[in-house]
Amino acid sequence: MIKLVRIDHRLIHGQVALTWTNAIGADCILVANDEILNDPIQKTTLKLAAPHNVKVVIKSIQDSIDAINSGKTDKYKLFVVTKTISDAKRLANGVEQIKSVNIGSVKETSGSSALTHTIFVTEEERAELKGMVSEGIEVFAQQVPTDKAIDLKKSL
Repeated sequence: MIKLVRIDHRLIHGQVALTWTNAIGADCILVANDEILNDPIQKTTLKLAAPHNVKVVIKSIQDSIDAINSGKTDKYKLFVVTKTISDAKRLANGVEQIKSVNIGSVKETSGSSALTHTIFVTEEERAELKGMVSEGIEVFAQQVPTDKAIDLKKSL
């Protein structure tokens, strides 16, 4: 069962590993990203960053879609973390049960503009977010569980 889907360019770090995982009661973090698979050092670092009692699985976007849709992940209280808006959109397009996406942090890049103080998007990313919203997916910003969730529909 998917507890939360979050976009955070940092992937697993303090807010994800401790604060969010505890708040949603997750027992498995699925990192869905194609690039991480080819970086053994980052994979090891991500696994070490998670609490010892939380399973960490790192898969490509397509493998994540396949695993979720097959039911293999149903036994977990799953916290899905993607690195980019594009990754989250692909995942949401492939997994019908994803109805909302939390955005924690998207780093500033050349050509990006601020949606919030921690979320910077390019025009292409803005279009991807608008696409998710038009498909009925709730897109909201929330750094930590104690912060008020901000519906980003109007900001797009």
